[in-house]
Amino acid sequence: MINIGLTGWGDHDTLYEDLARKSDKLKTYASHFPIVELDASYYAIQPERNIKKWISETPERFQFVVKIHQALTLHADFRDFSETRQELFDAFKEMLAPLQESHKLAMVLVQFPPWFDCSSQNIKYILYVKQQLQDYPMCVEFRHQSWFNDQFKEETLSFLTEHQIIHAVVDEPQVKDASIPLVNRITSDIAFVRYHGRNVHGWTKKDMTDQEWRDVRYLYNYNETELLDLAQKVKILEQKAKQVYVVFNNNSGGHAAQNAKTYQNILGIDYEGLAPQQLKLF
Repeated sequence: MINIGLTGWGDHDTLYEDLARKSDKLKTYASHFPIVELDASYYAIQPERNIKKWISETPERFQFVVKIHQALTLHADFRDFSETRQELFDAFKEMLAPLQESHKLAMVLVQFPPWFDCSSQNIKYILYVKQQLQDYPMCVEFRHQSWFNDQFKEETLSFLTEHQIIHAVVDEPQVKDASIPLVNRITSDIAFVRYHGRNVHGWTKKDMTDQEWRDVRYLYNYNETELLDLAQKVKILEQKAKQVYVVFNNNSGGHAAQNAKTYQNILGIDYEGLAPQQLKLF
């Protein structure tokens, strides 16, 4: 089964054109897609009331790909959020508990920064994170090309397979060290695919402010030829994995939802068990 979704549910305006209340966005989103990437958890540990609200607003089959907190992937200093790294891990895992208990946790996405290269020190850190998340499906997304260069590609895949870590298959701009190629392989019985778009000029921050960078980094509209090619690649993963999760993250310009719908049509997928869609009067 190929499960298609988007990063977050708040910014996909084309899904909410007839929505009367903004508070109903997740319910409406869940009438279109069976999964979502929860990225709010990257910025802050979400309170239990939020998690339980999101569980109640989604149908039984709906699942969340939960992005781990930024300080646990070394994007930020844990001391800005907690006294110890262990306390932050404990808080994150406590946040996951209701999702796990309700069978709505697809996996934890551990996305490492572009400077996290293939080194013995960083391999040890991945194993440390894996030990912390041993009770949850864990997916790793790399951003430094050294993990998949000619020297280390097969060793990286073998390492992930040995430790039952899901490999994030990504489509992203190719900009030397700060990106990785699309490696269409699985390292677990679960496959995870993330489409970031191909905006080469916006991928690195350069002299932009944080907001300017967010506005352009994922600014890309996949054309139908590109989506056809990506669909063919995901079919290969479907043959090898028990479950495939696909997330479109190219939403700086609002293209993710329509790209995901076109991709779904190409694959001929019609989901059952989604939330009921609101009927339009006219």
